[in-house]
Amino acid sequence: MKIYKESCYLCVSLHNKTYCITIDTELHSILKRQIMSIPGFEITEKCIGPVKHFENTQQWIYELDNPYLHGAYAPTTDEIEVDQLEIVGHLPEDLFGAFYRNGPNPVFKPKDLYHPFDGDGMVHAIYIRDGKASYRNSYIHTLALQHELAEKKAVWPGVMGRFDFSLPDSPIKDTGNTDVIVFNGSLIPTWYNSGIPYAMNPLTLENEGILEISGRVARNMSAHSHVDWQTKELIFMDYGNESPFMTYGVANPDGTLAHEVPIELPGPRLPHDLGFTTNYTILHDLPFFHDMDILKNNNLRVLKFHKDIPTRFGIIPRHGQSFDIRWFECEPCFILHVSNCWEAGDWIYMDGCRSINPMPEANNTDGPLSHMLSYMRLEANNYRWRFNLVTGEVREGDIDDLNTEFNKVNQIFQGVKSKYAYHQRIPLLHEGGHTLRFNSLVKYNNDTGQYDQWDYGQGVYGSETPFAPVKGATRDNDEDDGYVMSLVTNSNNWKSELQIFSARDITLGPIARVKIPHRVPVGFHAWWCCCLLYTSPSPRDS
Repeated sequence: MKIYKESCYLCVSLHNKTYCITIDTELHSILKRQIMSIPGFEITEKCIGPVKHFENTQQWIYELDNPYLHGAYAPTTDEIEVDQLEIVGHLPEDLFGAFYRNGPNPVFKPKDLYHPFDGDGMVHAIYIRDGKASYRNSYIHTLALQHELAEKKAVWPGVMGRFDFSLPDSPIKDTGNTDVIVFNGSLIPTWYNSGIPYAMNPLTLENEGILEISGRVARNMSAHSHVDWQTKELIFMDYGNESPFMTYGVANPDGTLAHEVPIELPGPRLPHDLGFTTNYTILHDLPFFHDMDILKNNNLRVLKFHKDIPTRFGIIPRHGQSFDIRWFECEPCFILHVSNCWEAGDWIYMDGCRSINPMPEANNTDGPLSHMLSYMRLEANNYRWRFNLVTGEVREGDIDDLNTEFNKVNQIFQGVKSKYAYHQRIPLLHEGGHTLRFNSLVKYNNDTGQYDQWDYGQGVYGSETPFAPVKGATRDNDEDDGYVMSLVTNSNNWKSELQIFSARDITLGPIARVKIPHRVPVGFHAWWCCCLLYTSPSPRDS
């Protein structure tokens, strides 16, 4: 069945015949939504409920039964700039800066099964200054997207397809859709895999091409790099399928390469994040990786969690050489995101979210999407590791057992002692968590394991919540002297807004809600930046 509108007619194509009925515009819209939500979406309806029809989306999504293409995950076709956003409540006078959130927003119908890592990256930005807010969004003009726009179709396979090594830059589509940070005056989106980092103007979101670290030969960079608030250095890594399998580096505040060394690993790995202290960096060698023989022989990457292989953490001086690294063995696990690391005497502390089941059992009733759906159902909890640099002793254990991830801390305190972390509560499968979704904000005291929680509400999808220090804050301020904010999409009315919470007490609920002028699909990581706006004009004036 095909449905389309022409003038005042609702036309339905059925069994190679077209029937046209005179109808008013409003009724047409209602019927179209109802009809489109009925047939052929068994997996989607099981995971997120009835399929809804949107005008401002890619219409090919209604040809595919994939929950990550519908509802709160449905892409938007709009790129807009809007000043003077509606605000419910009052924006604090000491809140000054820009909120950025990256996420998938596919343009073309995929060549094979769609995975959210395959969606073209799109950055959404909300600028807050003088009690006012403005919004803009933009695609990340990756090399792959530019090529596909020229071809007017998908060219690259996705992460669940067969790798095509004849394609330039990457055998699967590098979308830049995962993280976003600000470094050396540029907004930098990165991809979940070790991909090409790009540069955007943080005030206008104008695309500026590939991020160049002067003096660096390689250009790929892992999903998560970190900027040291104190030194303004960029701390990063890269990894791949060829020996030594990892490199580690540091860039100066001016964007030049300060340091980069090879890190020998036993084989190809898929580390996602790293941690840093004032003097050290903590690298990850995790027993969740792919079989190279399968990749070479079948052009497919098949991940397996090796429960019999210990997790290893390599602690290296920030500007140390390869031979300076010290490896510490811990219980087998996988780590997506580190909260913070710091030094205390002979000890290095690392807080983060630990998973001992990174590939939950697939449900065969989900058909060809079963493994993707199981992989995206994150099972992780708040955890602490401690490493003694003198004795080699390791201590590790739960901070709490609540299923949480996408953990953030006050950036000012990254690398030094901190106790607060802001997580997203992720419902488990038996709680209705068929897809990756955030149903509440959790503030942890990692020293005690106690937490406060704010539920976003039934059918409301939250986002990662970066910390926004009060204007002019330093490490002399209280660690929670500031705000956290979540870009939410409400599936009850399909509206989106930025919810702003006092970091001191999130249980008070949002102290301000900034209304976004269109629906924003669910995404991945977010970032808060204030320094660029202190002396800059408003985004529209820049």
